[in-house]
Amino acid sequence: MKKLQGFEQLIAIPELLKWLCISFVVGIVAGTASAILLTSLEWATKERETHLFLLLLLPFGGLLSGWMYHRFGRSIEGGNNLILEEIHTPKDIIPLRMAVLVLLGTVLTHLFGGSAGREGTAIQMGASLADQLTKLLRFGKADRRILLMAGMSGGFGSVFGIPMSGTLFGLEVLSIGKFSYDAIFPCLIASVVGNRVTLLWGIRHPLYQVPFVPDISIGGLLDAIIAGIICGIVAMFFAQLTHQISHLFKTHISYAPIRPAIGGILIALIVWVSGTTKYIGLGVPTIIDSFLTQQHPWDFAAKVGFTALTLGAGFKGGEVTPLFFIGATLGNAMSLFLGLPMPLLAGMGLAAVFAGAANTPLASTLMAFELFGHQAGVYAGIACVVSYIFSGHAGIYSSQRIGLSKYSSRPLEEGLTLANHAKTKSRPNIDLDNDHP
Repeated sequence: MKKLQGFEQLIAIPELLKWLCISFVVGIVAGTASAILLTSLEWATKERETHLFLLLLLPFGGLLSGWMYHRFGRSIEGGNNLILEEIHTPKDIIPLRMAVLVLLGTVLTHLFGGSAGREGTAIQMGASLADQLTKLLRFGKADRRILLMAGMSGGFGSVFGIPMSGTLFGLEVLSIGKFSYDAIFPCLIASVVGNRVTLLWGIRHPLYQVPFVPDISIGGLLDAIIAGIICGIVAMFFAQLTHQISHLFKTHISYAPIRPAIGGILIALIVWVSGTTKYIGLGVPTIIDSFLTQQHPWDFAAKVGFTALTLGAGFKGGEVTPLFFIGATLGNAMSLFLGLPMPLLAGMGLAAVFAGAANTPLASTLMAFELFGHQAGVYAGIACVVSYIFSGHAGIYSSQRIGLSKYSSRPLEEGLTLANHAKTKSRPNIDLDNDHP
């Protein structure tokens, strides 16, 4: 037994050195890509806010983005879901053009006024750039899987400035209820290095202030649970609405480039009728304001609608920053009837809606610790776990798989994707044993 243990350490050393070097490179590439993305989005946002007439060109921006993917990116149209599929069942190396196309598409979305985020873009850039090492290093399926996960962690951790939760995100997002510990070291190094590289490029991330956190009490615990329930239901609704709008557009509009063009017309009309640009773009100023002053109680619902329409119509971008907006403004609104301080509820909502929509309660809890401090993180952690439970087996990533059912009284087939699970719910008499993803 002692000899075996000795041999295990001899195996661990070269394995550690191997992934230290590779993940360091992945982190540099992912962090640089995130810096380019964040700089580009800052420029696009300033241009749009300075020249509001650009909103009128949103349909043309959507048409251009849709045409680019139709002409050059049909094989990578799946985006984040394609990456998850490649991790679960590795097939083809992700083309390098994914990084270029998703960057251009996301900048077009924000320049002309779509409501989208940045995490999806950062993840796709990080994973596709990392995957280019597969041929160079002659990786097999097992190592390539870890490489892609490290690319995801590097992109996520660097684009938000949350390296520890970025690590967990790359491990937790693959399957509900299961963790891939074999990739924990590469994901950690890629996320930490990626975040540091982004900072070295001069990027600064928003700061969210939670100045006062009460001691845990029975009342506070109940408030956190109620907040988590509400966040989970809103997260589930957002995911399902986005998928339904996407299905509607794909069903009734056969030519893909026309979908975001029509979606752009609808968004521009709604902005014009509403008379506000508050709900387009990233919405970071509103997220920050949710920690400082009382916002309109309907802000979260408006952002749900704008983002679901933007992404469902086929515009490029992520879901997470809009989810932060939805969660922060929802928490702000909950301060009207819950007893916890408004800034704390805004932080809890920000983390918990993301936890429910992405099915990543641990990564979201750690994110709250990184963003708001350990005292607020305890309350946010309770809300994140409850939100995860109450969001059901739905989520923003349709290729995410079920590793273990959220409810012990209702076992589900392991390996079933969320997309296939949604189909089985609409066909209640189906034999799950014969319906493999």
